Amino acid sequence: MPSARDVLRDLKAVDAAVYTAVAATETPALDTSLRRLSAAADHSKISLTVAGLLSLRPGRTRQAALLGGAAVAVASATANLVGKRLVRRPRPDRTSLVVPGRHVPMPQSASFPSGHTASAVAFATAVGTALPATSLPLGLLACAVGYSRVHTGVHYPGDVAAGAVLGIASAAAVLAVADRYR
Repeated sequence: MPSARDVLRDLKAVDAAVYTAVAATETPALDTSLRRLSAAADHSKISLTVAGLLSLRPGRTRQAALLGGAAVAVASATANLVGKRLVRRPRPDRTSLVVPGRHVPMPQSASFPSGHTASAVAFATAVGTALPATSLPLGLLACAVGYSRVHTGVHYPGDVAAGAVLGIASAAAVLAVADRYR
């Protein structure tokens, strides 16, 4: 049976290989849109805009917006104040894989986990649970945000996967606390 160290080594190799494959594949029809999506997701602008719009309608819709905002706060704080400081994984080296028009500015923070993905998935999960009709569009949007972070060269796929898990856990925690106080 392989050791944990061997498994982690192999997972890291697969992670780097998938990143390199995405980075090396020319996709001019997607580059501008994914770069814009990645930038629009900075500071959870997309999720918070959707939350603001949802909050205009009272009742369950406003409650869903509040749950989504709380889930974003938990996910963002956990990813950026805990996860990145504990793991300290360097960002991808994209110097040899320059594709014009694809990249966003390289963040100075550590790479693992993806805070953009954690926040987008947390919002989609919390709001989608409270308002099931929003699950598919918000889930697809969260997936697109996560992929955009790999496509634009600022995250490895494993960072995005970890961010997604963190986002689901953050939403679950917020929903559990909300249920307890209802």
